[in-house]
Amino acid sequence: MLFTVASTNFSDIFKSSFIENTASFSIIDSLLGLGMAFIIGLFIYAIYKKTFKGVIYSHTFNISLVIMTMATALVIMGISQNVLLSLGMVGALSIVRFRTPIKDPMDLVFLFWSVIAGILSGAGFILLAAIGTVSIGLVILLFSNKIRVENPYLLVVKFDKDNIGEKVEQIISSKVKKYVLKSKSIMQGDEVEITYEIRVKENDAQITSTISKIDGVRSAVMLSYDGNFTA
Repeated sequence: MLFTVASTNFSDIFKSSFIENTASFSIIDSLLGLGMAFIIGLFIYAIYKKTFKGVIYSHTFNISLVIMTMATALVIMGISQNVLLSLGMVGALSIVRFRTPIKDPMDLVFLFWSVIAGILSGAGFILLAAIGTVSIGLVILLFSNKIRVENPYLLVVKFDKDNIGEKVEQIISSKVKKYVLKSKSIMQGDEVEITYEIRVKENDAQITSTISKIDGVRSAVMLSYDGNFTA
């Protein structure tokens, strides 16, 4: 009774399932997908720069949106050529953790927008990626420029005696649309510090000058406030 031993090596195992498939890709399609991802990334870059309403504009973050769109398209084009490579890529990406905190919800929207546009470009859905990108951009421009949002401010006032707070509150009630007392601190020497969340009329910042003229007021500071940042 004869037994035959089949000898295999590394190239035999991966000859048909990996090496040959990864070598077969279209250069024209790849350049077209990357070029479209780059154009869409530039469009997202322009929309983000034009509609940014935060405190500090991050040019580095905006550039990363372009790179993320192209990188996502490149990954999709790579894994679409081979099943084994796609499974390995999914496993590798599953261990990635992003530690950078995203405090502005719109920044997270732009990140997802870049990833989705890169996926569509890499998968060959060029027309769908273009139509979706333009549509999302128009919606963001519409809500950013046409719809007016009243941003609140924090008004911090320091004064010597507690009875001065009544005069300060009278001026605040006559100068602003809406105000809410957020905190009140009494320090040594009868010094008082109060913080109001206010909504001013037509971005009028003269309220600080009016309050500062009251006898006994040491300082009046108004800070821009959006729930996460102050400046």
